[in-house]
Amino acid sequence: MTGVPTVTRHVLDNPTYDALLGPHAHFAERRGRAVRYPVDVAPWSALPDEPDAQDWADLAALSGPGTEVAMPALRTMPPADWKISWEGLGVQLVDESVDARPDPEAVLLGADDVPEMLELVSRTKPGPFLPRTVELGTYLGIRRAGRLIAMAGERIHPPGYTEISAVCTDEGFRGQGLGTRLVRAVAAGIRERGEIPFLHAAGDNEGAIRLYESIGFVRRGRTRFVGAKVPYPTAG
Repeated sequence: MTGVPTVTRHVLDNPTYDALLGPHAHFAERRGRAVRYPVDVAPWSALPDEPDAQDWADLAALSGPGTEVAMPALRTMPPADWKISWEGLGVQLVDESVDARPDPEAVLLGADDVPEMLELVSRTKPGPFLPRTVELGTYLGIRRAGRLIAMAGERIHPPGYTEISAVCTDEGFRGQGLGTRLVRAVAAGIRERGEIPFLHAAGDNEGAIRLYESIGFVRRGRTRFVGAKVPYPTAG
């Protein structure tokens, strides 16, 4: 047939699903085609691009009644008996010309640093960061007088790509470009593996979006994030 455009699927269209079936498969908790990260690693669950009723039933069984499930890149809304608790639009940006380079002040963060990382996240609110999130990839930080004052790291890892996340700086040290330096440093590590950095920003945070664009990221599209509660089984 001629005249019908070919729709090519991209791993960044549903990156959590492709990550949990690919490079992050060792983290995946799975039932049928429903997958999720362990609850102390990342809050994200994922379904195939076009989930059917069985997929939603499997996700409900995997998560448990009354549990709030967070789903990024959701294309179809949950069934009617799932209560939507929150929705948000994000902008997905991909590295096109980032000046990726190591930073001489950046230090590698690991399990021993998690209490400080959680404390910094609690003050700066960059997005989800949990006790085992550090296991998802490389996290770098900057310290001043021994205190962690900025960090950034790797999160979702679909084939060929790695998301930069948890970019945050203590309020008393903002305006010095520390976050940008760490994004460049994390991007350098991703590039060294032959992969492409990407990230998400809140759809209404034009300041952050412009900043990422100014250092070489380009907008790829919008991503819908949805939180919904698993319904309780009906009686009878």
